[in-house]
Amino acid sequence: MEVAVHIRSLGQDMRVSAIGLGCMGMSQGYGPNPGSRRDMVDMIRAAVDVGVTFLDTAEVYGPFVNEELVGEAIAPIRDRVQLATKFGWDIRGGKSVGLNSRPDHIKKVADACLQRLGVETIDLFYQHRIDPNVPIEDVAGTIGELVQAGKVKHFGLSEVRADTLRKAHAIYPVTAVQSEYSLWTRDPEPEILPTCAELGIGFVPFSPLGRGFLTGTIDPSVSFPQGDMRATIPRFEADNMSANQALVNHIRALAEAKNVTAAQVALAWLLAQAPWIVPIPGTRSLSRLKENAGATEVGLSADERADLDTLAARVGVAGDRYSEAHMKLVGH
Repeated sequence: MEVAVHIRSLGQDMRVSAIGLGCMGMSQGYGPNPGSRRDMVDMIRAAVDVGVTFLDTAEVYGPFVNEELVGEAIAPIRDRVQLATKFGWDIRGGKSVGLNSRPDHIKKVADACLQRLGVETIDLFYQHRIDPNVPIEDVAGTIGELVQAGKVKHFGLSEVRADTLRKAHAIYPVTAVQSEYSLWTRDPEPEILPTCAELGIGFVPFSPLGRGFLTGTIDPSVSFPQGDMRATIPRFEADNMSANQALVNHIRALAEAKNVTAAQVALAWLLAQAPWIVPIPGTRSLSRLKENAGATEVGLSADERADLDTLAARVGVAGDRYSEAHMKLVGH
């Protein structure tokens, strides 16, 4: 079934497809790629043809190779996509060795991103993680300078605390906040989502399908291959997955009753939370991409939404969403 993906507005009137595409997994994070680089280029172009035109990448994915992949894919269709990438890491010898959001470094990264992506302007430039050694006001001011120079159109923050978001927004308007958010990761709800609503800032959930778990295609017997980040995440330990299966079973039952997929229910729930929420599920499969895009056509009743709203609290979620080291980098 062909679907028409809706358009949504993030902050500062940035208009994007209601479902985006997280491109990280095409280069890293989830084990061996099932397709070649050519296949991934074709996937990105197919996404745009389907109407999924909001593409997400970052300098640290690879590092660098994911931006190069996305750049190659969008070269003939630049005018049809909205492109987000990210800065904020200290990358040396092909590895991230920490955080770096010093103004001079941000400017160098912006130039390097533009070159790898093969574009003249970055549509949305996120600070990937907050650097505790650099005042957020300095970061926001630097993005303002890059906008003035025509190198960046919009400013974003990722995994940020509400008070930090307010400080940044006071210096230069934030267009979007990106954080993990899904039916089993509800961290943004108490403070970040209300702050975004108040300030007119869009919200972009990454891992909206729980790194695949909420699709119902992963069970506790799975063995993650070398290079699959889920092998390091407590939530994906066998005992925790067994405990979390109750949540997936509930989503799957609702999906079957509605004659849709569990992934579509999970995405439809996010879309129903607010008109300025734009999830960016990642996939390396064209059939999954079309399935995700179809979530914009799935309606949830008030009762179904209310039931899903309380699901995680009722059945519980076992295990942290990141390793201990990565948990220390979020919420600053």
